[in-house]
Amino acid sequence: MVAPKYKRIVLKLSGEALGGQSGINIDPTVVRAIAGDIKAVKDSGVEIAVVVGAGNIWRGATGSAKGMDRTTADYMGMLATVINALALQDALEKAGVQTRVQTAIEMRQIAEPYIRRRAVRHLEKGRVVIFASGTGNPYFSTDTTAALRAAEIEADVILMAKRGVDGVYDCDPNVNDSAVRFDSLDYIDVLNRNLGVMDSTATSLCMDNHIPIIVFDFNQPENIVKAVNGEKIGTIVGGDC
Repeated sequence: MVAPKYKRIVLKLSGEALGGQSGINIDPTVVRAIAGDIKAVKDSGVEIAVVVGAGNIWRGATGSAKGMDRTTADYMGMLATVINALALQDALEKAGVQTRVQTAIEMRQIAEPYIRRRAVRHLEKGRVVIFASGTGNPYFSTDTTAALRAAEIEADVILMAKRGVDGVYDCDPNVNDSAVRFDSLDYIDVLNRNLGVMDSTATSLCMDNHIPIIVFDFNQPENIVKAVNGEKIGTIVGGDC
């Protein structure tokens, strides 16, 4: 059995990933499959924290809330991430994985408030921790949340699980058939070329804290396991590139 390359990871899941092919709402079959992949990684001894988006429910100021006050729209998006986090927690618990949801906006009836030391302790005890409601502040994306939480819990890597996209390209591969995929990139290249791996705030935070990012297609079987084991899949930003 291959020993995992990373001891502690942050897995960033978009909301659309939970929605299956449509990318809308929550597809229970897809969520169960994601839970199975997470369980396989956890069983290999890796500590896992998850950050979930909410694009399957709420697109924010550029989508569902176009024309709405930005702060209000962002808070609505944060609440939507909690719905996704609870759905993933339910699937993980049914798979036999102890899971804790921590929220940046307190809602003690359904989740713990985010406390860094408590989150780290959960990870050390073998529990999966899901970070919901973003950073708790408007104007910050869940990409930034992933970078911030990874720095706070001293994660070894951020896994950016994309739906149907197997890495970072020089342009949109769904639009341009001649798009070229990168095997590796420096953080500054992502920023200068505006490649859309994650938003610029998140990329800068990863660069400042030397946190590598692996972008890969999670729809392919066992890709999360392969990424954790250090196999060459997708695109790696920073780190060993």
